[in-house]
Amino acid sequence: MAHKSAGTSALARHLRVLDAFDPLHPFLTLTEICRAAGLAPSTAHRLVGELVREGLLERQDDRTYRLGVRLWEYASRTPGAIGLREAARPWIDAVHRRVRQHTQLGILQGTDVLFLERVSWPDAVVNATIIGGRVPAHVSSAGLALLAHAPEGVVDAVVAKPMRKITPRTISSPDALRRILEEIRRDGFVVADGFIHEQTRGIAVPLRGAAGEVVAALGVVVPNDDSPSRPLADLLTAAAVGAARDVSRVTGHAHDVAPEALGVSPRSLAYIAELEREARADGR
Repeated sequence: MAHKSAGTSALARHLRVLDAFDPLHPFLTLTEICRAAGLAPSTAHRLVGELVREGLLERQDDRTYRLGVRLWEYASRTPGAIGLREAARPWIDAVHRRVRQHTQLGILQGTDVLFLERVSWPDAVVNATIIGGRVPAHVSSAGLALLAHAPEGVVDAVVAKPMRKITPRTISSPDALRRILEEIRRDGFVVADGFIHEQTRGIAVPLRGAAGEVVAALGVVVPNDDSPSRPLADLLTAAAVGAARDVSRVTGHAHDVAPEALGVSPRSLAYIAELEREARADGR
C-alpha cells in the first residue's frame, strides 16, 4: 500500500526505507524499496543515498541494497535485548534438549510478537517464525501469552483492525481473543493448536522481569497430536522461573548492565573499559 510522504518527518521516511527490508527480503532494488516504502522514486533515491553514506544500508555489486552492519552494531548495544537473550539462552537450550523441536523467546512490539531467539532441531515441525521476524500477536502462542499481560490499550489496538485468520483455528474475533486471554491469566500458560499451521501446536508462558512485569514469552512449537500439553507447559513454567531470576540479575538496574548480559566476564569488561579510556585519552 502506497504512503504519502508529505507531512511525515525525514526520520519517519528513512525508517520506512529500512522497514522495507525483512528476513525474507534481505536484498532489494531501488524500485522494490520504492514500492514497499510507498515513496516516490526521487525521494527513495535521496533517502537510500543518505542511508548508504551513514552505513545503515549497503549497496551490492548487482545494484541491490541490504541493511548495513552499522544497524547490527546499534542492535547489539540494546540492554533489554542483550539481557533477555543472554540470560534466557541457557534455559532455552535446556527446554530444547527435552523437546527436540522448536524453542523460542519473543517480546511484544506494538501488536506483533518479535522473536529474539529460536533454537530448532533439523527435522522439527513447520514453524512460521524466524529470529528477528514478527507475526501478529493474536496468531502466536507467544504473542497470546504477552497480550494476556499487556495493557488493555494494546489489546484494543489488536481488535481495532482486522485480525488475520491463518488457519480455521486462528483466533480471529475480539470476543474469542478476550476469552483466551482470560484463560491464560488464570492458567499461566497458553496452548495454541493449529493457530499458524494445522500440524503444529504452540505452547508458551510469560517470562517476568525484575519488578515482576512480563517482559517476554518463552514457548515451544511441537507436533499438533494427541500428546498431553501440560507436561510441556510445566517444563516451560519451570524454565521461565529460572530465566526470570537470571534476567532480573543482569537487567535489574535501569542504568547498569551486568557483564553476564554482555556475554563477557567481569575481568574482560574491565579491560574493555580500560582500552576505551586509553583511546579517549589519545583522542582516538
